[in-house]
Amino acid sequence: MWFRFLAVFSLAQFLVFPAAGLAEPLDAASDPEEPDRSPRVPTFPIQGDLAGELGVFETRYEDTFAGIGNRLAMGYLELVKANPGVDPWLPGEGTNITLPRQYVLPDARREGIVINLAEYRLYYFTDEGVQVYPVGVGTAENPSPLTDAEVTMPLESPAWYPPASIRAEYEASGDYLPRMIPPGPGNPLGTHALLLSEKGYLIHGTNKKFGVGMPVSHGCFRMYNEDISRFVYQVEKGTPVQVVHDAVKIGFSDGEVWLEVHRPHEDYPREDRDRLWQQVFAEVEAFRSRHPGVEVKRGAIELAVDQADGLPNMIGERVTRMAADKTVEEKSPESAKEPEQRLYF
Repeated sequence: MWFRFLAVFSLAQFLVFPAAGLAEPLDAASDPEEPDRSPRVPTFPIQGDLAGELGVFETRYEDTFAGIGNRLAMGYLELVKANPGVDPWLPGEGTNITLPRQYVLPDARREGIVINLAEYRLYYFTDEGVQVYPVGVGTAENPSPLTDAEVTMPLESPAWYPPASIRAEYEASGDYLPRMIPPGPGNPLGTHALLLSEKGYLIHGTNKKFGVGMPVSHGCFRMYNEDISRFVYQVEKGTPVQVVHDAVKIGFSDGEVWLEVHRPHEDYPREDRDRLWQQVFAEVEAFRSRHPGVEVKRGAIELAVDQADGLPNMIGERVTRMAADKTVEEKSPESAKEPEQRLYF
């Protein structure tokens, strides 16, 4: 959600008066029992422009995609799109579902935090590789900003000061929203937050189990409490935060060309499909222009667009011809009459 802190509360007051309902900085915490702060998600090594691997999960009768996502640190929509034909609210006993934990990396600097709005994911780059978390982002009416910011402060038990625009929304619907909501189970910021240099925006937890990995907020970036409560202890002040919108990702891994396409919603109307096809066409052509030795398969590309399931698809490869082969072709009169065997997009 889009949040701001009242101007009368300075940074010094955050540090001096945590008991007055303000956020407590992390270095002020003094819990004698150290909680588990290890990441809930794997740290995947990066292989060219690809990271991670697909997984499989066997459901129980009472499982839902929302519950599985919360338990495994995955987003609702990414599970839905990766498992067409499976009822997300009643997958049934013993159903094997795909865990979409393989990624073409977004087109951004591979440092710090990268949030890709198009896939509702946060990438955190470390010396060992990359961690990937689901995030809730802004709606079409209240979009998250495309920005190049940085983390200014990690916070424990943040209070929420709703801006006037959100209070007005509540009033219009007949509800009342106080000027300050203290830390606790009713706080929409959850248990922890990262304050950003992009004024008014945070990466924070939530008091709702549903909505992470979906466009649901007023612009801020929503994580599961179980994730943000560990994540804040990994991230240092000054960590860069890039926010991009990259629905079509393409890259190399071991000479292979991989394409990942994301539709924005659970449904997939014709207008979204046509728009993505045009975007994929432009992205693939630009990629081939940058890499002249690349050959791609149109059928594989069409399948990736048709599904738009957020799973990486291998669509081609880098082709290297030996000099000897080229010489033979030039000397053969028959080869000069035949078209070159290439798979054009």
